[in-house]
Amino acid sequence: MTERQILLVKNSWSYVVINSQEAGELFYNRLFEVAPAVRSMFKHDQKEQARKLMNMVTLIVTKLQKLDDIMNEIKQLAQRHGKYGAQPQHYKVVGECLLWTLEQGLGDKWNDELQEAWTTVYITLSAAMIKGQLAAA
Repeated sequence: MTERQILLVKNSWSYVVINSQEAGELFYNRLFEVAPAVRSMFKHDQKEQARKLMNMVTLIVTKLQKLDDIMNEIKQLAQRHGKYGAQPQHYKVVGECLLWTLEQGLGDKWNDELQEAWTTVYITLSAAMIKGQLAAA
């Protein structure tokens, strides 16, 4: 991740946070639409799940310049996901749904450079989560 990509992600996330509950629900609606088989992994209320997602993404975005500070939390999150039944191949569809949600929420602020920045962040984090999940298996 470049400093510019980090800045782009942080700046764009500030717009998403304004409607974070709506963004979280939009994400899960999209996820369950494109990957209905994963719905059974989510036992909690969707609004609560959306809140947890937005809180975690907010934490990650605020720590992008110091990801090492939260890598233990990322590994623990990955291990919990593994217990719920998440598989490494699920991360791809989750990333696609996250990018779709951001594009919907940011509207005309969304562009190729922003998409590349978010993609880079997601690939970095999902790789760490997959590694953490596989190490715990």
